[in-house]
Amino acid sequence: MNEKSGVNRKDLVYPELSYQVMGVLFEVWKELGYGHKEKFYQKAVSQGLKEKDFKFDEQVPAQLLFKNQVVGSYFFDFLVEDKMVLEIKAKNYFSKKDIDQLYSYLKAKNFKLGILAYFSKNGVKYKRILNIKEDF
Repeated sequence: MNEKSGVNRKDLVYPELSYQVMGVLFEVWKELGYGHKEKFYQKAVSQGLKEKDFKFDEQVPAQLLFKNQVVGSYFFDFLVEDKMVLEIKAKNYFSKKDIDQLYSYLKAKNFKLGILAYFSKNGVKYKRILNIKEDF
């Protein structure tokens, strides 16, 4: 792969995994297009991840603890290869709420990277969200 793809950059977190997962998302959009319910995209992404032999879990619970007591629970769309959270949406824009939500998932489970992906009318749009906690 070439340098322009970003896969060989040393400063990216999980570049090869991100690249491969994004490939699945682009395949889903290319075949399904825009305008479907989020749950249909989730099913298609799940099928695409299976076909590419990814290890993943869906609707993963993440409990938020305070002084060893559960104070809340989150559920995120996908955990890929036990290290990257993938959250998908079916809309045309990124919202601060969605970015904050994914960041909360990363903090709750102490993961380094999440990808927030939108199936928009103009294709798949995505943001890489990093957990900036320094003790990894």
